[in-house]
Amino acid sequence: MGRSTATVVCTVLSALLSTAGVLAAAPETADPETVIRKLVQANVDKDMATMSRLMAHDADITSYSVGGRKYVGWPAFEQEMREEFAAVQKFEIPIRELTVWHKGDIAWFTMELDYTRYTKEGAELKRMMLPLRETGVLERRNGQWVMLSFHESFRSAQMNGPLAQSSASSPQQLRVSNPGVSAMPDVSGDWDILEVEDDKRYKATLDKNGNGPYTQHQGRFVTTKIENRLWQGTWHQPGNDREGGFEVLLSEDGREAKGIWWYTRVDTRKNIPPKEHGGTYHWKKLSPSPASAQ
Repeated sequence: MGRSTATVVCTVLSALLSTAGVLAAAPETADPETVIRKLVQANVDKDMATMSRLMAHDADITSYSVGGRKYVGWPAFEQEMREEFAAVQKFEIPIRELTVWHKGDIAWFTMELDYTRYTKEGAELKRMMLPLRETGVLERRNGQWVMLSFHESFRSAQMNGPLAQSSASSPQQLRVSNPGVSAMPDVSGDWDILEVEDDKRYKATLDKNGNGPYTQHQGRFVTTKIENRLWQGTWHQPGNDREGGFEVLLSEDGREAKGIWWYTRVDTRKNIPPKEHGGTYHWKKLSPSPASAQ
């Protein structure tokens, strides 16, 4: 009787332990939206382990971010995120809008969020908000949804006002640019440029291709692309040995532009990750282009 009881108890315990092991090993069954929100929160928390678990590590997966950045495979993305986590004191990333669709084991989404970074400059924290739009694809593997790839860009809505004043409590009305407009705008002429956070002003004189000097440390702008009012390029300042990039959105009449700038080199410090330090721009055209003046 005693042996039989002990055998039954052992059998029951063995079954319970086995069941517990199966439950512990069972894959998560969170829906795609939950996974996306967890990934955003992991960015806020600087939680690389969660990001790694919820993102695919296939060697050929390709994703794109702002500033012309491209990631092929997990290691490239992981390295930049670790650098970003080390450079930023804290993040605030409110999701303004998220829509998810899925069919079978594939899901896709569109999302708008305010990627807000606080970096330490001296004894102060400097706030920089990047108004982003993101699309991406997820796949369900062994019961677990994981992010395959994503594509980030700036959204135009936040460019309608000073970016530094944007916040999660003040949503703005969306404006969609006309996708049919493909003509290269003529940006030649004199521009008044305001660095919003530092209230610093200077003047740029540009040719029709968007290249030319500006009155700040012997600076010069070089435009790399203007498409559908999105204006991208680089800046160089020999006077204080610094250089970086910029991305602004032109108004429909081409008389104003608003967006962001960042460093890529300061003195001997090179390869600064895009968006690590920078600020926001507000450009106003002071004179008409030669073509329009004729």
